[in-house]
Amino acid sequence: MYILINILYLLAALKWGDWRNWKHYYPTILFLILGDFLYNFLLYKKSMWLFHDLILPNHTIITILAMIVSYSATVLIYLGRFPEEWSKRLLWFLLWVGIYLSVEYINSKFGFITYHNGWNMWWSVLFTVIIFVILPIHQKRPQVAWLLSIIIIISLLSIFDVKISEMK
Repeated sequence: MYILINILYLLAALKWGDWRNWKHYYPTILFLILGDFLYNFLLYKKSMWLFHDLILPNHTIITILAMIVSYSATVLIYLGRFPEEWSKRLLWFLLWVGIYLSVEYINSKFGFITYHNGWNMWWSVLFTVIIFVILPIHQKRPQVAWLLSIIIIISLLSIFDVKISEMK
């Protein structure tokens, strides 16, 4: 399943991604990837969600594939075609939140993602909204995005009662 998803993201990026300006988006791609690395590292012993697949052997491989392909494609398309008009920005934002949540919902129904330690689809909705709000902020004002991200990370660690002693 995840191989197919990443192939679709790659094809979409090849067609609609702003490849001419990839260096411009590279810091934001790394920002998104680092966020996922932090999740996987900080919550190694207390995962909120885990990916499963019929072909790929484990969560780590699935996550690395997503970081390399899906996240890069997302940033190249989402920010590469980010509209100037506020009304169009809202529609673009809703489209991308809808894409990500639709994929997650389908994956959850077929058991390709499982939720743990109090996480559920509603938390994913909130988290996905946050991601797509923060990406354009990071593109324009990285320091603000980092500050917001640190506040969000600390808040989520507190809400889900993740103790420093539970971390690897």
